[in-house]
Amino acid sequence: MIVYKTSWILASLATASAFVPLSPRSVSNTFPQEQTKLQMVFRSEQESNMFDGPLALTKERDACGVGFVANTKGEFGSHKVLTDALSALDCMEHRGGCGGDGVSGDGAGVMTQIPWKLFDDFRSDNCPQPGVGMVFLPRDEERRNSVKKVIEDVCSENELGFLGWREVPVDKSVLGEMALAAVPSIWQFFVKAPERLVNDDDARDGFERTLYLVRRRFDVVRKERDLMWDDDDGEAYVASFSSRTIVYKGMVQSCVLPQFYKDLANSDFTTKFAIYHRRFSTNTNPRWPLAQPMRCVGHNGEINTLLGNVNWIKARESAKNNEACELEDLVDYESSDNIVMKCNTQDFPSILEPLVDLGRSDSANLDGVFDLMCKSRHRAPCALMALVPAAYMNAPDLADHPEITDFYKFHGGLLEAWDGPALLVYSDGKSIGASLDRNGLRPARYSITNDGSVYMMSETGVIPDLDESTITEKGRLGPGQMINVDLDSGEFKDNIAIKSEIASRHPYGEWISKERKDIEKMDFDEERFYGEETTTFAQSTFGWGLEDIGMQIADMAGAGKETTYSMGDDAPVSALSTRPQPLYNYFKQRFAQVTNPPIDPLREGVVMSLAMTLGKKESIYQVSELGARLIHLESPVLNDNEMDRIALYAKEENGGFQNSKVSTRYSLSDGPEGIAAALDKVCDDAVELVRDGTEILILSDMAADQDELNDTTYIPPLLAVGAVHHRLIEEGLRMDTGIIVETGSAWSTHHFACLVGYGANAVHPYLALETVKQWYSQPKVGKMMQSGKLAKISVNEAQQNFRKAIEAGLLKILSKMGISLLTSYSGAQIFEAVGLGEDAIQRSFKGTTSRIGGLSLEDIARETAMMRPEAVDAKLKLVNYGYYKPIPKQGEYHANSADLAKLLHEAIGLDKKVSSATNRDELENDGVKPASVANYEIFKKSLETAPLANIRDLLDFESDRESIDISEVEPASEIMRRFCTGAMSLGALSREAHETLAIAVNRVGGKSNSGEGGEDTIRGKALSDVDEKGRSPTFPHLAGLKNGDSANSFVHQIASGRFGVTPEFLVTGKQLEIKMAQGAKPGEGGQLPGPKVSEYIAGLRASKQGVTLISPPPHHDIYSIEDLAQLIHDLHAINEKAGVSVKLVSTVGIGTVACGVAKAAADVIQISGGDGGTGASPLSSIKHAGCPWEFGLAEAHSALMENNLRDRVVIRVDGGIRTGRDVAVAAMMGAEEFGFGTVAMIAEGCVMARVCHLNTCPVGVTSQKENLRKKFPGTPEHVVNFFQFVAEEIRELMAHLGYTRFEDLIGRADLLKESLEQKDRVEKTKGIDLSRFFSGIPNSAEDRSFLRAKIEGDNLVMKEEIVHINGQSSDLDRAVCKNEDIAKVIKENEGETNANFKIVNTDRSTCAMLSGDIARAHGNKGFQGKINLSFEGSAGQAFGAFVLPGLNVRLTGEANDYVGKGMHGGEIVVVPEANAGFVAAESSIVGNACLYGATGGDFHANGRTGERFCVRNSGAFAVAEGAGDHCCEYMTGGVVVMLGSVGRNVGAGMTGGVGYFYDDSDDFLNLVNGEIVTVKRIGTTAGELQLKNMIERHFEKTGSEKADEILSNWDTAKEKFWQVYPPSEANSAVISEEADAALTRVSASAPDGALCFLSVGGQLSPDQTARCAD
Repeated sequence: MIVYKTSWILASLATASAFVPLSPRSVSNTFPQEQTKLQMVFRSEQESNMFDGPLALTKERDACGVGFVANTKGEFGSHKVLTDALSALDCMEHRGGCGGDGVSGDGAGVMTQIPWKLFDDFRSDNCPQPGVGMVFLPRDEERRNSVKKVIEDVCSENELGFLGWREVPVDKSVLGEMALAAVPSIWQFFVKAPERLVNDDDARDGFERTLYLVRRRFDVVRKERDLMWDDDDGEAYVASFSSRTIVYKGMVQSCVLPQFYKDLANSDFTTKFAIYHRRFSTNTNPRWPLAQPMRCVGHNGEINTLLGNVNWIKARESAKNNEACELEDLVDYESSDNIVMKCNTQDFPSILEPLVDLGRSDSANLDGVFDLMCKSRHRAPCALMALVPAAYMNAPDLADHPEITDFYKFHGGLLEAWDGPALLVYSDGKSIGASLDRNGLRPARYSITNDGSVYMMSETGVIPDLDESTITEKGRLGPGQMINVDLDSGEFKDNIAIKSEIASRHPYGEWISKERKDIEKMDFDEERFYGEETTTFAQSTFGWGLEDIGMQIADMAGAGKETTYSMGDDAPVSALSTRPQPLYNYFKQRFAQVTNPPIDPLREGVVMSLAMTLGKKESIYQVSELGARLIHLESPVLNDNEMDRIALYAKEENGGFQNSKVSTRYSLSDGPEGIAAALDKVCDDAVELVRDGTEILILSDMAADQDELNDTTYIPPLLAVGAVHHRLIEEGLRMDTGIIVETGSAWSTHHFACLVGYGANAVHPYLALETVKQWYSQPKVGKMMQSGKLAKISVNEAQQNFRKAIEAGLLKILSKMGISLLTSYSGAQIFEAVGLGEDAIQRSFKGTTSRIGGLSLEDIARETAMMRPEAVDAKLKLVNYGYYKPIPKQGEYHANSADLAKLLHEAIGLDKKVSSATNRDELENDGVKPASVANYEIFKKSLETAPLANIRDLLDFESDRESIDISEVEPASEIMRRFCTGAMSLGALSREAHETLAIAVNRVGGKSNSGEGGEDTIRGKALSDVDEKGRSPTFPHLAGLKNGDSANSFVHQIASGRFGVTPEFLVTGKQLEIKMAQGAKPGEGGQLPGPKVSEYIAGLRASKQGVTLISPPPHHDIYSIEDLAQLIHDLHAINEKAGVSVKLVSTVGIGTVACGVAKAAADVIQISGGDGGTGASPLSSIKHAGCPWEFGLAEAHSALMENNLRDRVVIRVDGGIRTGRDVAVAAMMGAEEFGFGTVAMIAEGCVMARVCHLNTCPVGVTSQKENLRKKFPGTPEHVVNFFQFVAEEIRELMAHLGYTRFEDLIGRADLLKESLEQKDRVEKTKGIDLSRFFSGIPNSAEDRSFLRAKIEGDNLVMKEEIVHINGQSSDLDRAVCKNEDIAKVIKENEGETNANFKIVNTDRSTCAMLSGDIARAHGNKGFQGKINLSFEGSAGQAFGAFVLPGLNVRLTGEANDYVGKGMHGGEIVVVPEANAGFVAAESSIVGNACLYGATGGDFHANGRTGERFCVRNSGAFAVAEGAGDHCCEYMTGGVVVMLGSVGRNVGAGMTGGVGYFYDDSDDFLNLVNGEIVTVKRIGTTAGELQLKNMIERHFEKTGSEKADEILSNWDTAKEKFWQVYPPSEANSAVISEEADAALTRVSASAPDGALCFLSVGGQLSPDQTARCAD
């Protein structure tokens, strides 16, 4: 029997009103005077926490161009190696950035062999190669001498013979103003090896270890002597200290580096190698130490798992036993060896500076760990293989190399990958090499010449004088690949060679076979372990609601998928909710945007893994067989049988993995204050157990029976695991055990992600599995299976489905942060807390950002107990909390409700029953009723008195001046010019809704947004055919039109799917928006369900009718800040008059991202709240990713102000903005423009049915069904009425505040204050403090210059009136456009002309401007002339972007990434130089993501392409001679022919088009992603003809030897081709003999049926000519 024990639960209800609203919200005027004043923006006793957090997250992120040059001939190398590197560095200047002065570089540098000739004065016969330190010192002489004395003393104490100082000769006159202000005094010092180090090895490893350890002593002694200064002259940084390598770097541009450092121009500076690096930072304040290369590594990328990596390294170091070490002896060979391998070098700050520190950049932390691993007998490539592993599981190229796979398995168990997009160039002085991350999301090309030189670079063509005839090999690094050059022997090793050599050093496979235990997925129990009543009681105590079972469990167990929902999240943030919330709900998932990319779990899951390990982890520095002794879990989601198997492994004969269970339950009678003691006990018990040998620690909240449920409550598992994880780290025990969380409180993917993110190795969700069994037993479920509404499955399969859904959700959550491995996500804490207090953060979530405080431990305990049945009076049933779907008159509050829609409709005169399906034509003014001010007041009042929902609800206004009459305030028409609509696509919305919104916003002078679905070209012209009834033949489905109306969206959006992105679409937009993230699901791609892809929508998107469209996450051409800059460059090129906006979503660190976007030449930055979105999204993404826009807006505005970038960009904000009050608050936080999304839809008739994703909208707003679209009730006048009401509300506020101009409110956060009255409405908000965060907003009351842009001559103009334009990188494009013959052909739209040009890698987006000129004049298809352009050289990024019919482009040379991006027609041909010394078919000729988003045209490359070839191709016909991974990904049309080998994952997400792949090695089938596509040999005449003719055309265009070979042996060769196609092509002529072969095409520009495009007889041989029939 269930007995309810109310005790302190009900007492808290009675005494504290718990979480019930204390009073209704009353803010009609919102100017109460009796509240705390927070002036000078916000007043806080403490420093603002706005930018608190790891340096690499909140203050500075970077990207770059990187590479190396190596030639090992000669004892000391040559000066040419250096000059080549400096030349390459200069040619990658566009990949760097500049400081706020526009001159000081973000950083450039080189690492080389020590130039011994240059340092002859410090060398001698008995010391030919001393240690050389390169050090940045204070400018102040006294400070500098003090630091020098430290260095000399530390060297002396450690027996290094000090040989002297050398001031590095520099020319400061070449520096920019900011770099000059921060330039340190730069010196070199020289030391002799200790006499005692007589047993050093030939490689001088002992000397190197001593130098390394001594360097880490310098700052320790500086601190001891109080020589640390926190000002602009406090820098004391050792750039390098080695007897092998030296680093020259600084905050300069590439070309300035050799001018500044005179040594670099000295011919005596000789070297065998040089690593070069050009940095792009999101910060504008130069810091010299942040320039790269670091001491060992040049890093282009971002470490997404940094916090977890640092925590795990700390845990790993603290686990070392220092008893075996003599930490005082840094000299002796054996002692120094012991120190780096066996000693804790992190936690002894009295001896060595910490190994890792979150105050350093991610690159510096990675460099530090890599450096230590190299000093501990790891070879450099070995260390990097362990730190940044390849995706080795099922990798086809490793099938014959099990030793490499075994290496990765072994090290993967010991070390969490430093995960994120990265191109790493490294050297330890013994070898030099480069490695690419497992996703291949950085470009990396290399060339090898016949004199043994190796050139590796982010871009090809950076060595302008490189003779093509001397090149013997051109290649690229693919995902996870590595190259290495031995600096002694000069031997070059490719990926397999170097990795096989490293992996063969130890018998990893034998060790794994002997020591490792594997737990693969097992079947689930079918028996229930709780009775029905006990199950329900337990569910209630853990916070389960009816929705969780009816929506989430039903979808996951029934279909193996997460719940899909729509309309964003309009419920209160958890910290303001009056309902009890699980602790997980206070955490928001972080996600990647701009500076690093999210990745694709749906189509690129081959690089991802959820495998985890349990057990004690041995040292990563000293490899041994014991390192393999772990339990390997296939899945982190465990069932009862797998838990039993783990228990079985505790027996000595089964491995002896000792298990212990710690209960996290405690007595209800202890009250809420008892949680602290309970948490202490759990941590103490855990420490004791692990010390006693427990290798698997199980934290369990399982109650044995009903009695225990009655008498006890539990520590939320997230709180428990975080506390135990951090406590074990502190005690040096975390590496000794794995943690399993056994909980009834995990059922959503977000819950599992939180638990793993805060330290769990695995989760046993016993109550979720019990609930699946309970759901399965329901009679209605059985009936649905019988009727076919649900698939017939067993209870075991239902539980398998649940696990499958959780795993897919975890992959999605990892991927949105750009993380591939769950082992790297574990403990990485990639969340932001919203509403948690300091005691909870410090106890369990150290390092997590929590910017406004909130719940204490006791509050958490109280809220946990509030979920119990007796607290909510639920008795024996679950509560429907209404967290997802609104429950009328009960459940959680939702701001957007059917009632709210009704109130707004009454205000704006909309009757939802009036439409073209009823009697609209018969009614006056189309049934639009007069707008009602009184009803708008009711609408506004309903929001003012509603429960708290948003952070801004805790704010109030406080003016600094007297009120004025409203007649003095600027008119509503001026204010409405700042209004925008959200980016809702045509497809998500119906035509009626999309076009009505555009017309309405255009009427008021605002900015409508196309969303990501493209737009019909018919919308490009203003209406002139509207009759007296407001009807137009152009738009017969719309009502209420006027002549002069325009349905052309002001903002045309470019998203990752590139749907509808054509040249005409780009040139007809007045602003072009790059969608980096969306509020409903940041870090993920878009989604349009198949039923909504009508014939019209499919036509606009160049896709297949009825086939679901999924956009990839934005990573294909936006995988770093410099690549975003490139896309901005592309858009500025094709449409110079359009500004470019970049859409971001609010999250911690958005400020530094915004700075990067501003430096990348964007014109507008849009900050969206995490609560937005109208279309289909996973429910967990809607609820748990992205933060309130109040945080993101304030941080972005403040960061831009502090970095002197605010005048460069307009800031736009959106996300749940509904009223004039919202607009005013946003303006005061820095916004200049304001987006309306859901409420704008309501204004045209939306009734908040929340079925947008189902295509069943009852009023046709979000449906593509004709019968429902006819029920659309809106007109432009309705929307205009709403905007006018909002503008007038703003005018009233301005009058009350005493302001006449709206722009005078922008950035005026000093007019806001925290409202104590509002905070008191909900008890749990008492711990919230907004002042610490918002006090970080700069006070701009006096200096308003940021509202204007400064142009030449220091003139100030409105930012909205100007746009950025490309610099010299578009000069070649401008020259092409200015060619008189070309201009004449375009103008006259007839004739043909030819032109020839030289091209270099700094010429970017070449042909985009010309394409824009053609599209402006003639649209996508109207150009009748012909322009033939020939280029010679190495083309920069995005060569041939957006070319269209009539434009034929030929490149002789090579090209970089994104060739043919957005190609719409015409022709692109790329061939190598005639005298090239390499085999074209085996060499890379173009880069990654070529033909991304192409919608037409013909492409031919006589060579290999990179990764992601033809991604999202929807119409181009392409032939190349090989490709990397992910070929034809997301393809929806066109034809691809590959004449050479390809990488894996071919055809992933391919829903249209056909591919032909030549398989000469019989391994192609292993490379295909078979989820959608079919693979078969060519079986139709039409298919063979299409293939053969495309190859013949390829031969004609390129002279390809590979094509000639295939054609010459056609009968044999054709049998080696595979045909790849999706279901939508199954009935096409090339696939099916039953189809009409006359429809076969061989070219994008060929008329139907034209099977041959060879000019018969031309210059071809008779045999070749015979291949083409007349």
